[in-house]
Amino acid sequence: MKNDSTKQTNGLSYKDAGVDIDAGNELVKRIAPLAKATNRAGSMGSLGGFGGLFDLKAAGFKDPILVSGTDGVGTKLEIAIETNNHDTIGQDLVAMCVNDVLAQGAQPLFFLDYFACSKLDIETATKVVAGIAEGCKLSDCALIGGETAEMPGMYDNNKYDLAGFCVAAAERDALLPIHDKMQVGDILIGLSSSGPHSNGYSLVRKIVSVSGLSWNDEAPFAKGQTLSQALLTPTKIYVKQIMPLIKDGLIKGLAHITGGGLTENTPRMLPDNLDAQIDYSAIEFPPVFKWLQETGNVATEEMHRTFNCGIGIVLCVAPNDIEIVLERLIDAGEDAFVIGQLVAK
Repeated sequence: MKNDSTKQTNGLSYKDAGVDIDAGNELVKRIAPLAKATNRAGSMGSLGGFGGLFDLKAAGFKDPILVSGTDGVGTKLEIAIETNNHDTIGQDLVAMCVNDVLAQGAQPLFFLDYFACSKLDIETATKVVAGIAEGCKLSDCALIGGETAEMPGMYDNNKYDLAGFCVAAAERDALLPIHDKMQVGDILIGLSSSGPHSNGYSLVRKIVSVSGLSWNDEAPFAKGQTLSQALLTPTKIYVKQIMPLIKDGLIKGLAHITGGGLTENTPRMLPDNLDAQIDYSAIEFPPVFKWLQETGNVATEEMHRTFNCGIGIVLCVAPNDIEIVLERLIDAGEDAFVIGQLVAK
Protein backbone atom coordinates (compact mmCIF):
# COMPACT_ATOMS: atom_id res chain seq x y z
CA MET A 1 0.00 0.00 0.00
CA LYS A 2 1.31 3.42 -0.93
CA ASN A 3 1.73 5.85 1.94
CA ASP A 4 1.08 9.38 0.62
CA SER A 5 2.59 11.57 3.31
CA THR A 6 2.06 14.72 1.23
CA LYS A 7 -1.69 14.69 1.97
CA GLN A 8 -2.48 16.29 5.32
CA THR A 9 -5.83 17.36 6.69
CA ASN A 10 -5.82 20.97 7.83
CA GLY A 11 -6.27 20.98 11.62
CA LEU A 12 -8.84 23.14 13.35
CA SER A 13 -7.76 26.22 15.27
CA TYR A 14 -9.26 28.19 18.15
CA LYS A 15 -10.16 30.89 15.60
CA ASP A 16 -12.14 28.29 13.60
CA ALA A 17 -14.13 27.70 16.80
CA GLY A 18 -14.92 31.41 17.03
CA VAL A 19 -12.24 32.71 19.41
CA ASP A 20 -9.69 35.14 17.98
CA ILE A 21 -6.59 35.30 20.19
CA ASP A 22 -4.98 37.94 17.97
CA ALA A 23 -8.00 40.23 18.38
CA GLY A 24 -7.74 39.84 22.15
CA ASN A 25 -4.06 40.77 22.07
CA GLU A 26 -4.81 43.80 19.92
CA LEU A 27 -7.47 44.94 22.39
CA VAL A 28 -4.97 44.73 25.27
CA LYS A 29 -2.57 46.95 23.29
CA ARG A 30 -5.30 49.53 22.74
CA ILE A 31 -6.58 49.68 26.31
CA ALA A 32 -3.17 49.62 28.04
CA PRO A 33 -2.72 53.42 27.79
CA LEU A 34 -6.32 53.95 28.94
CA ALA A 35 -5.63 51.91 32.06
CA LYS A 36 -2.28 53.63 32.66
CA ALA A 37 -4.02 57.01 32.66
CA THR A 38 -6.02 55.93 35.74
CA ASN A 39 -2.93 55.23 37.90
CA ARG A 40 -3.08 56.62 41.43
CA ALA A 41 -0.97 56.32 44.58
CA GLY A 42 -0.67 52.60 45.29
CA SER A 43 -0.92 51.40 41.69
CA MET A 44 1.61 48.72 40.80
CA GLY A 45 2.50 46.90 37.61
CA SER A 46 0.60 47.04 34.34
CA LEU A 47 -1.96 45.05 32.35
CA GLY A 48 -1.02 41.57 31.20
CA GLY A 49 -0.18 39.80 34.45
CA PHE A 50 -2.22 37.08 36.11
CA GLY A 51 -3.37 39.44 38.85
CA GLY A 52 -3.58 43.16 39.54
CA LEU A 53 -1.38 44.60 42.27
CA PHE A 54 -2.05 47.46 44.67
CA ASP A 55 0.03 48.84 47.56
CA LEU A 56 -2.19 49.96 50.45
CA LYS A 57 0.72 51.47 52.35
CA ALA A 58 1.68 53.63 49.39
CA ALA A 59 -1.94 54.80 49.22
CA GLY A 60 -1.50 56.30 52.70
CA PHE A 61 -3.63 54.02 54.87
CA LYS A 62 -2.60 53.22 58.45
CA ASP A 63 -5.28 50.83 59.75
CA PRO A 64 -7.36 50.04 56.65
CA ILE A 65 -10.50 47.97 56.28
CA LEU A 66 -11.07 46.73 52.73
CA VAL A 67 -14.52 47.23 51.21
CA SER A 68 -15.50 45.53 47.96
CA GLY A 69 -18.39 45.88 45.56
CA THR A 70 -19.47 44.31 42.29
CA ASP A 71 -22.24 45.16 39.84
CA GLY A 72 -23.30 45.43 36.22
CA VAL A 73 -25.41 47.91 34.27
CA GLY A 74 -28.45 45.72 33.61
CA THR A 75 -30.63 46.14 30.56
CA LYS A 76 -29.36 49.67 29.93
CA LEU A 77 -26.83 47.68 27.90
CA GLU A 78 -29.61 46.77 25.47
CA ILE A 79 -30.04 50.43 24.49
CA ALA A 80 -26.29 50.88 23.99
CA ILE A 81 -26.14 47.76 21.81
CA GLU A 82 -29.29 48.51 19.80
CA THR A 83 -28.14 52.06 19.02
CA ASN A 84 -24.43 51.25 18.66
CA ASN A 85 -23.54 53.82 21.31
CA HIS A 86 -20.94 52.34 23.65
CA ASP A 87 -19.02 55.41 24.81
CA THR A 88 -20.52 55.93 28.28
CA ILE A 89 -21.80 52.52 29.38
CA GLY A 90 -18.41 51.86 30.99
CA GLN A 91 -18.84 54.88 33.26
CA ASP A 92 -22.17 53.42 34.36
CA LEU A 93 -20.38 50.22 35.33
CA VAL A 94 -17.79 52.00 37.47
CA ALA A 95 -20.37 54.32 39.02
CA MET A 96 -22.60 51.51 40.24
CA CYS A 97 -19.67 49.95 42.06
CA VAL A 98 -17.83 52.99 43.45
CA ASN A 99 -21.00 54.71 44.69
CA ASP A 100 -21.84 51.53 46.60
CA VAL A 101 -18.50 51.31 48.41
CA LEU A 102 -18.69 55.05 49.08
CA ALA A 103 -21.77 54.29 51.19
CA GLN A 104 -19.42 52.48 53.61
CA GLY A 105 -17.21 55.56 53.84
CA ALA A 106 -14.53 53.93 51.69
CA GLN A 107 -12.26 55.46 49.06
CA PRO A 108 -12.28 53.41 45.81
CA LEU A 109 -8.76 52.16 45.10
CA PHE A 110 -8.87 49.86 42.09
CA PHE A 111 -11.27 48.40 39.57
CA LEU A 112 -11.44 45.31 37.36
CA ASP A 113 -13.91 44.74 34.54
CA TYR A 114 -15.35 41.66 32.83
CA PHE A 115 -16.40 41.96 29.17
CA ALA A 116 -18.04 38.88 27.64
CA CYS A 117 -19.22 38.48 24.06
CA SER A 118 -19.77 35.97 21.29
CA LYS A 119 -17.21 37.51 18.92
CA LEU A 120 -14.86 40.29 19.96
CA ASP A 121 -15.35 43.59 18.16
CA ILE A 122 -12.21 45.55 18.98
CA GLU A 123 -13.74 48.97 18.26
CA THR A 124 -16.76 48.34 20.50
CA ALA A 125 -14.68 46.88 23.32
CA THR A 126 -12.22 49.79 23.18
CA LYS A 127 -15.08 52.30 23.51
CA VAL A 128 -16.50 50.41 26.47
CA VAL A 129 -13.13 50.28 28.25
CA ALA A 130 -12.54 53.97 27.49
CA GLY A 131 -15.78 54.68 29.38
CA ILE A 132 -14.57 52.50 32.24
CA ALA A 133 -11.29 54.42 32.36
CA GLU A 134 -13.18 57.72 32.42
CA GLY A 135 -15.28 56.48 35.34
CA CYS A 136 -12.13 55.43 37.17
CA LYS A 137 -10.58 58.86 36.70
CA LEU A 138 -13.75 60.53 38.00
CA SER A 139 -13.54 58.41 41.16
CA ASP A 140 -9.73 58.45 41.61
CA CYS A 141 -9.72 54.69 41.15
CA ALA A 142 -7.08 52.73 39.23
CA LEU A 143 -8.07 50.34 36.46
CA ILE A 144 -5.56 47.57 37.17
CA GLY A 145 -6.96 44.62 35.23
CA GLY A 146 -9.92 42.82 33.77
CA GLU A 147 -11.05 39.94 31.59
CA THR A 148 -12.29 39.76 28.02
CA ALA A 149 -14.05 36.53 27.14
CA GLU A 150 -15.15 35.35 23.70
CA MET A 151 -17.80 32.66 24.11
CA PRO A 152 -19.35 31.64 20.78
CA GLY A 153 -22.90 30.43 21.23
CA MET A 154 -23.43 32.13 24.59
CA TYR A 155 -24.41 35.52 23.14
CA ASP A 156 -26.30 36.44 19.98
CA ASN A 157 -24.64 38.43 17.20
CA ASN A 158 -23.31 41.74 18.56
CA LYS A 159 -24.53 41.25 22.13
CA TYR A 160 -22.12 41.54 25.04
CA ASP A 161 -22.30 41.56 28.83
CA LEU A 162 -20.47 43.73 31.28
CA ALA A 163 -19.64 43.44 34.97
CA GLY A 164 -17.20 45.13 37.31
CA PHE A 165 -15.50 44.72 40.65
CA CYS A 166 -14.19 47.51 42.87
CA VAL A 167 -12.02 47.39 45.98
CA ALA A 168 -11.97 50.36 48.35
CA ALA A 169 -10.54 51.07 51.78
CA ALA A 170 -11.43 53.10 54.85
CA GLU A 171 -9.62 53.68 58.11
CA ARG A 172 -11.13 51.39 60.73
CA ASP A 173 -12.57 54.26 62.80
CA ALA A 174 -14.09 56.05 59.78
CA LEU A 175 -16.42 53.38 58.38
CA LEU A 176 -20.02 54.32 57.61
CA PRO A 177 -22.73 54.23 58.77
CA ILE A 178 -22.04 55.44 62.32
CA HIS A 179 -25.13 54.05 64.05
CA ASP A 180 -24.18 55.05 67.57
CA LYS A 181 -24.07 58.72 66.52
CA MET A 182 -27.36 58.74 64.62
CA GLN A 183 -30.30 60.22 66.49
CA VAL A 184 -33.79 61.63 66.11
CA GLY A 185 -33.62 65.00 64.35
CA ASP A 186 -30.63 64.23 62.16
CA ILE A 187 -31.11 65.69 58.69
CA LEU A 188 -31.31 63.88 55.36
CA ILE A 189 -29.72 65.63 52.39
CA GLY A 190 -30.42 64.54 48.82
CA LEU A 191 -27.96 64.89 45.95
CA SER A 192 -29.44 65.05 42.47
CA SER A 193 -29.06 62.21 40.00
CA SER A 194 -28.24 62.57 36.31
CA GLY A 195 -31.31 60.53 35.32
CA PRO A 196 -32.37 56.92 35.90
CA HIS A 197 -28.68 56.04 36.31
CA SER A 198 -28.56 52.25 35.71
CA ASN A 199 -31.73 51.06 37.40
CA GLY A 200 -35.24 50.31 36.21
CA TYR A 201 -34.28 50.00 32.55
CA SER A 202 -36.47 46.98 31.93
CA LEU A 203 -39.41 49.25 32.75
CA VAL A 204 -37.83 52.14 30.81
CA ARG A 205 -37.57 49.99 27.69
CA LYS A 206 -41.14 48.75 28.16
CA ILE A 207 -42.39 52.35 28.36
CA VAL A 208 -40.43 53.30 25.24
CA SER A 209 -41.98 50.34 23.40
CA VAL A 210 -45.51 51.60 24.12
CA SER A 211 -44.68 55.26 23.47
CA GLY A 212 -44.51 54.84 19.70
CA LEU A 213 -41.11 56.56 19.61
CA SER A 214 -37.91 55.18 18.11
CA TRP A 215 -34.48 55.55 19.71
CA ASN A 216 -33.55 58.16 17.08
CA ASP A 217 -36.56 60.40 17.74
CA GLU A 218 -36.01 63.53 19.78
CA ALA A 219 -36.51 62.90 23.48
CA PRO A 220 -39.75 64.63 24.59
CA PHE A 221 -38.03 65.55 27.87
CA ALA A 222 -34.59 66.60 26.55
CA LYS A 223 -34.55 69.04 23.66
CA GLY A 224 -31.73 68.49 21.19
CA GLN A 225 -31.09 64.91 22.25
CA THR A 226 -32.36 61.69 20.75
CA LEU A 227 -34.29 59.38 23.04
CA SER A 228 -31.35 56.96 23.20
CA GLN A 229 -28.83 59.71 23.98
CA ALA A 230 -30.96 61.04 26.80
CA LEU A 231 -31.59 57.61 28.33
CA LEU A 232 -27.90 56.68 28.04
CA THR A 233 -26.85 59.66 30.17
CA PRO A 234 -24.19 58.06 32.39
CA THR A 235 -24.64 57.42 36.09
CA LYS A 236 -23.23 60.24 38.20
CA ILE A 237 -20.15 59.45 40.28
CA TYR A 238 -20.13 61.16 43.70
CA VAL A 239 -16.77 60.09 45.13
CA LYS A 240 -14.73 63.29 44.80
CA GLN A 241 -17.59 65.48 46.01
CA ILE A 242 -18.41 63.45 49.13
CA MET A 243 -15.14 61.83 50.21
CA PRO A 244 -13.71 65.05 51.75
CA LEU A 245 -16.85 65.41 53.89
CA ILE A 246 -16.51 61.81 55.08
CA LYS A 247 -12.85 62.36 56.00
CA ASP A 248 -13.79 65.47 57.98
CA GLY A 249 -16.35 63.49 60.01
CA LEU A 250 -19.36 65.40 58.71
CA ILE A 251 -21.31 62.39 57.43
CA LYS A 252 -23.06 59.87 59.69
CA GLY A 253 -24.55 57.72 56.97
CA LEU A 254 -24.89 57.48 53.20
CA ALA A 255 -27.36 55.64 50.99
CA HIS A 256 -26.77 55.01 47.29
CA ILE A 257 -30.21 55.20 45.66
CA THR A 258 -30.35 52.32 43.19
CA GLY A 259 -33.05 49.73 42.41
CA GLY A 260 -35.69 50.05 45.11
CA GLY A 261 -35.43 53.85 45.09
CA LEU A 262 -35.59 56.04 48.16
CA THR A 263 -38.17 53.73 49.70
CA GLU A 264 -35.90 50.71 50.06
CA ASN A 265 -32.37 52.13 49.99
CA THR A 266 -32.50 54.91 52.57
CA PRO A 267 -33.34 52.53 55.47
CA ARG A 268 -30.25 50.43 54.66
CA MET A 269 -28.01 52.99 56.37
CA LEU A 270 -30.14 53.31 59.53
CA PRO A 271 -30.07 51.50 62.90
CA ASP A 272 -33.12 49.47 63.92
CA ASN A 273 -34.51 52.16 66.22
CA LEU A 274 -34.66 54.97 63.63
CA ASP A 275 -36.62 55.60 60.47
CA ALA A 276 -36.37 58.07 57.59
CA GLN A 277 -39.12 60.65 57.30
CA ILE A 278 -38.81 61.87 53.73
CA ASP A 279 -40.64 64.95 52.51
CA TYR A 280 -41.55 63.82 49.00
CA SER A 281 -43.09 67.23 48.29
CA ALA A 282 -39.54 68.64 48.41
CA ILE A 283 -38.49 66.35 45.57
CA GLU A 284 -39.81 67.32 42.16
CA PHE A 285 -39.55 64.66 39.47
CA PRO A 286 -37.02 65.75 36.79
CA PRO A 287 -38.45 65.79 33.22
CA VAL A 288 -37.28 62.26 32.34
CA PHE A 289 -39.19 60.77 35.28
CA LYS A 290 -42.30 62.84 34.56
CA TRP A 291 -42.26 61.50 30.99
CA LEU A 292 -41.75 57.91 32.14
CA GLN A 293 -44.60 58.17 34.65
CA GLU A 294 -47.05 59.81 32.26
CA THR A 295 -46.22 57.67 29.23
CA GLY A 296 -46.31 54.40 31.16
CA ASN A 297 -49.14 55.45 33.50
CA VAL A 298 -46.90 54.35 36.36
CA ALA A 299 -48.23 54.78 39.91
CA THR A 300 -46.23 57.19 42.07
CA GLU A 301 -45.49 54.46 44.62
CA GLU A 302 -44.14 52.25 41.83
CA MET A 303 -41.95 55.13 40.60
CA HIS A 304 -40.47 55.54 44.08
CA ARG A 305 -39.78 51.79 44.36
CA THR A 306 -38.24 51.44 40.89
CA PHE A 307 -36.32 54.64 40.12
CA ASN A 308 -34.18 57.13 42.02
CA CYS A 309 -36.68 59.82 40.86
CA GLY A 310 -33.98 62.49 40.83
CA ILE A 311 -32.05 61.65 44.02
CA GLY A 312 -28.84 59.65 43.54
CA ILE A 313 -27.40 59.85 47.07
CA VAL A 314 -28.87 60.51 50.51
CA LEU A 315 -26.64 61.75 53.33
CA CYS A 316 -27.38 61.73 57.05
CA VAL A 317 -25.83 64.68 58.90
CA ALA A 318 -26.17 66.40 62.27
CA PRO A 319 -28.45 69.48 62.31
CA ASN A 320 -25.51 71.70 63.29
CA ASP A 321 -23.57 70.62 60.20
CA ILE A 322 -26.27 71.32 57.62
CA GLU A 323 -24.98 74.68 56.42
CA ILE A 324 -21.35 73.66 55.99
CA VAL A 325 -22.24 70.38 54.27
CA LEU A 326 -24.61 72.05 51.81
CA GLU A 327 -22.14 74.86 51.16
CA ARG A 328 -19.31 72.45 50.38
CA LEU A 329 -21.48 70.24 48.18
CA ILE A 330 -22.73 73.21 46.19
CA ASP A 331 -19.16 74.50 45.84
CA ALA A 332 -18.26 71.06 44.44
CA GLY A 333 -20.95 71.49 41.78
CA GLU A 334 -23.67 69.38 43.36
CA ASP A 335 -27.37 70.15 43.48
CA ALA A 336 -28.02 69.28 47.13
CA PHE A 337 -30.98 70.03 49.40
CA VAL A 338 -32.75 68.85 52.55
CA ILE A 339 -35.28 66.07 51.90
CA GLY A 340 -36.18 64.87 55.40
CA GLN A 341 -35.04 63.84 58.86
CA LEU A 342 -34.67 60.85 61.16
CA VAL A 343 -37.52 59.93 63.48
CA ALA A 344 -38.08 57.23 66.09
CA LYS A 345 -39.21 53.94 64.59
